[in-house]
Amino acid sequence: MTLHPTLVAVTARIIERSRPTRQAYLAQVDAAASQDPGAQRLGCANVAHAFAAMPEGDKSRATALDKIKVVAPRAPNIGIVNAYNDLLSAHAPLQHYPDLIKDEARKLGATAQVAGGVPAMCDGVTQGTPGMELSLFSRDVIAMATAVSLSHDVFDAALMLGVCDKIVPGLLIGALQFGHLPTVFVPAGPMTSGLSNSEKSKVREQAAQGLVGRPELLEAESKAYHGEGTCTFYGTANSNQMLLEAMGLHVPGTAFINPGEGVRQELTREAARTVLALVKGQNFTPIGRVVDERCIVNAMVALLATGGSTNHLIHWVAVARAAGIVIDWDDFSALSDVVPLLTRVYPNGSADVNQFQAAGGPGYVIRELLDAGLMHADVLTVRPGGLREFTRIPSAPNGQLVWQDAGASQDDTVVRPATSPFSASGGLKLLQGNLGRSVIKISAVPEAFHVIEAPARVFNSQDELQQAFKAGELDRDVVCVVRWQGPQANGMPELHKLTPPMAVLQGKGFKVALVTDGRMSGASGKVPAAIHVSPEAAAGGPLAKVQDGDWVRLDGVAGSLQVLVSEAEWAARPLAQMPAELRAANGVGMGRELFANLRRNALKAEEGACTWL
Repeated sequence: MTLHPTLVAVTARIIERSRPTRQAYLAQVDAAASQDPGAQRLGCANVAHAFAAMPEGDKSRATALDKIKVVAPRAPNIGIVNAYNDLLSAHAPLQHYPDLIKDEARKLGATAQVAGGVPAMCDGVTQGTPGMELSLFSRDVIAMATAVSLSHDVFDAALMLGVCDKIVPGLLIGALQFGHLPTVFVPAGPMTSGLSNSEKSKVREQAAQGLVGRPELLEAESKAYHGEGTCTFYGTANSNQMLLEAMGLHVPGTAFINPGEGVRQELTREAARTVLALVKGQNFTPIGRVVDERCIVNAMVALLATGGSTNHLIHWVAVARAAGIVIDWDDFSALSDVVPLLTRVYPNGSADVNQFQAAGGPGYVIRELLDAGLMHADVLTVRPGGLREFTRIPSAPNGQLVWQDAGASQDDTVVRPATSPFSASGGLKLLQGNLGRSVIKISAVPEAFHVIEAPARVFNSQDELQQAFKAGELDRDVVCVVRWQGPQANGMPELHKLTPPMAVLQGKGFKVALVTDGRMSGASGKVPAAIHVSPEAAAGGPLAKVQDGDWVRLDGVAGSLQVLVSEAEWAARPLAQMPAELRAANGVGMGRELFANLRRNALKAEEGACTWL
């Protein structure tokens, strides 16, 4: 299949732009790969410490020394980095995965150890609270924790156990610092379907209007989020899994198998078998070589084709940079113009991810994109069959894994072929103008609201907007500008709590939009939202110039975000300063004091909000 010329052009410019940093990265990977394994290089005391707690049989394999001091071939040792906690429904199943992995490794003559744990927070718990201001930076904390875990340097391969929003990007950024290790990612899958996402949203909107109380709202939320597994809407967590499939970093078809299904346990065991097959030898495939420019482009295409989370226009910029690859929103925009939207999964439609999986899932989407010349097929993956292996769906009749082609769409209201997509362009759109650069999840917004022009109402926090809504001050056409929400101001929290009141206003027939330098996640909903405005107001961005009553135009068709003020007036208008009391409050309580250095060093959203560069 001939590759689409835009795919070729975008990939070529990324390769050229990234040449110095990518070469430096690969030199580091190759230098680490050329060394003897750590268990052979380290001093005897170091090795003894590393394996002191191992069962005796594992210890002799890992150290290559048996009880009678006979040196034997040393067995490969897998390092497991685990994001388990039982607060997150998506990560609760990971509690017992290390035991499965260790058992499978022993069967193959290898060993495995839990190298470390990483923190995993839930944005669903922290939405609208000060804890949410730790969320974005938790990605970099997870990356650092992954590096600490692997820094013991006694591992021949690694398995990354994690699922949700910042956890997977953080694990991936950390793993790429150990790019000489073969690495496979191991998810847990989504929870089974509960109360539909559309019904849940209706109750939220009713609660925002005071039509139902806390008991009714809590009952609805509990029916939606009811068991182990990821949330069932296509937000950041589930977008993570789609992207990892497209990058070839999973066991094929692992993303959306429910935790309770028998095949899930077999897929976890298969992850151990897969990573051991990549250890030094003829099939040696380190993650630093798998994640190249073409691999990153494949992830970008998969995100656009499925209308995935806007958070990944930040996270995957950071992931790419961790591998020495430099991408920006212009690359996403160029691809979005030619990548068709192949799925309708909430909030882009009514289906949840279980229905997406039943209709064909990632395997169907990847096959359609490959056949349309919109993905690079000639990439390395963790499997010998390359990316084509990721077009198949797993099952385990009689306890043995088998894969079959995704076949035709089982529900063309959920997934469609590339020849008859839901739309000819991708689900995300770049907006730019005198208010800066921004993104919008256009696939979630009804066509009637793709262009909004209305007077601005400026807010310094999401709480101010909520108060104005409750007071009835927003019952009109309005563009709500919520500033001081960027990485340097307060850690760039998600503002998902603003979706219900904004949706209520839209439902009343008003023309409304949100413009912010904060985030809205993969669940941004049906209200047009220009998010991640960059540069942020706290760094002197143009949102700091907007005043109440300014007319603002958000045009999701033309891709523009403008305040309708004359150039002369706009140039002369002073920048508002972030209120000193607000900046001070953003740094106190809920552990935010410990994140001051990350706020100071954070790059722009378009640069991945990285804190380590």
